[in-house]
Amino acid sequence: MRAAWTIAGRELVSYFATPVAAVFIVIFLALQGALTFNLGNFFARNQADLAPFFTFLPWVLLLLVPALSMRLWAEERRAGTIEMLLTLPITAFQAVLGKFLAAWAFCAIAIVLTFPFVLTVNYLGSPDNGVIACGYLGAILIAGCYIALGGALSAVTRNQVIAFVLAVAACFVVTASGTPLVTDFLARGAPALAEIARRISVADRYQGMTRGVIQLRDLIYFASFSGFFLFLTTVVIDHRRAN
Repeated sequence: MRAAWTIAGRELVSYFATPVAAVFIVIFLALQGALTFNLGNFFARNQADLAPFFTFLPWVLLLLVPALSMRLWAEERRAGTIEMLLTLPITAFQAVLGKFLAAWAFCAIAIVLTFPFVLTVNYLGSPDNGVIACGYLGAILIAGCYIALGGALSAVTRNQVIAFVLAVAACFVVTASGTPLVTDFLARGAPALAEIARRISVADRYQGMTRGVIQLRDLIYFASFSGFFLFLTTVVIDHRRAN
């Protein structure tokens, strides 16, 4: 585990050693601000809460997190540094976990930097900060799922653009599948498919957390989702090492 933390620390520092961190965070904050206060009619609603903020957050992460995850392994393969990494006295899982933790920590930092939104609603009224905290927890867990999924897709290609497109498409599917538009459409002809779509959706569980409801089954789902794709990434990397 120490090796994974070492890799995570190195990777996290590398984000802030380049313009990547600043560009990602600025775009993320700008999009969230514009969507929350303009498209989300924050002031017109006349309610001191962050419902618009949490409504748009998964969709913003869906676009930005793949831009982060696409370089996790595709860049290593393109540059030929993956061979050097895998010759170190570490397991493939430790390498995968370290890179995942670094990217997840970076996303968590970006999400936490939206704290001025929390200060704003507390200045304007008396929101339920417990509900807000649950929403933030859900956002960080969704970011972890997107990173794990994007990392697995990044491991199968050396082209970052392909990794990005595949990750956006896959993240869109696991997010949109639980929306009423999709489930209602499927329910008309295939109720069983509608239920499956709802169960595999990260958005369905996230919505509960934005209302302040944290259920053990939802936490297990997020952990299982990320763990499954970390396992797949490890299998792919081990295969690369063997060959």
